[in-house]
Amino acid sequence: MGHLVTMVQGFWKKLKKPIFALAPMADVTDAAFRAIIAKYGAPDVTWTEFVACDGLCSEKGRERLLVDLRYDKNERPIVAQLFGSRPNHMEECARLIKKLKFDGLDINMGCPDRAIEKQGAGAALMKNPKLAAEIIAAAKRGAGDMPVSVKTRIGYNENNLKTWLPVLLEAEPAAITIHARTRKEMSKVAAHWEVLGEAVRIARRYDSSPTRTLILGNGDVRDMRDAKAKADEYGVDGVMLGRAIFGNPWLFSGKYEGKEIPMKERLKVMVEHTNLFEKKFKGIKRFDVMKKHYKAYVSGFDDAKELRIELMGAKDGKEVQRIIKAFLLRK
Repeated sequence: MGHLVTMVQGFWKKLKKPIFALAPMADVTDAAFRAIIAKYGAPDVTWTEFVACDGLCSEKGRERLLVDLRYDKNERPIVAQLFGSRPNHMEECARLIKKLKFDGLDINMGCPDRAIEKQGAGAALMKNPKLAAEIIAAAKRGAGDMPVSVKTRIGYNENNLKTWLPVLLEAEPAAITIHARTRKEMSKVAAHWEVLGEAVRIARRYDSSPTRTLILGNGDVRDMRDAKAKADEYGVDGVMLGRAIFGNPWLFSGKYEGKEIPMKERLKVMVEHTNLFEKKFKGIKRFDVMKKHYKAYVSGFDDAKELRIELMGAKDGKEVQRIIKAFLLRK
């Protein structure tokens, strides 16, 4: 396979290594939560939630999905993540992402959601390397001088990085983030970080130049201390953190590394997050989406369970404020 399109590094080449990134998580890392994270502990690079490429290529779909591509300048550098299996649509979407002035575009080639796989997208692309390469090439044509990256897994039913990773490297994305599990494993087993060490060796054998494709690792990273240790042990260029951010917008700052986050501080930021969610999404997203965060914010202190139950019944931000105010008065 010949080189498809010249690599564009863009903002990636300016980042100090190891790079620490915020993972894209559906109905979690929306514009409200990302704004809170940017304020209290910004990562080196941020991803949006993933967005359907095919939907963005339809008039009705684009109007509905553009809300998931909202961002604030404080989140830069920010990467828009898309999923899709049609090269022509990916090229069109890359032009849109560039027009929206994102710093980069990332293609999801690892999501195990069955509805997404039925479209031939997400993790299904690991079973179709030829199409995967075509999609990267199409994205790069549309992106122009904006860098294109990929997020994937170590394989579909088993670890096949030795054959899968070279396909991606040949397409020359600026970065590849690898979730250290197979699609079959989902998140049911411990992440295989030793495999990421092998991924780094494969990438460096392929291209040892300073402008080579960056390799980021993802999976079971507890905190920044753990992220730094994994980067050092396995030689990855960066680490992506996901679930560790729940209830801890200070994660990337390391402010509460190894410490208990004060209850009042956690609840204050939870209310701020709730108000921001309503400001950005009232009438657009269901308030229940915000409630996904309450279990993480409200834990580890006396009467947390009772408070969570009360918050899950709240209808809006004003009610959440009232509940929290009353709770703190009792303390």
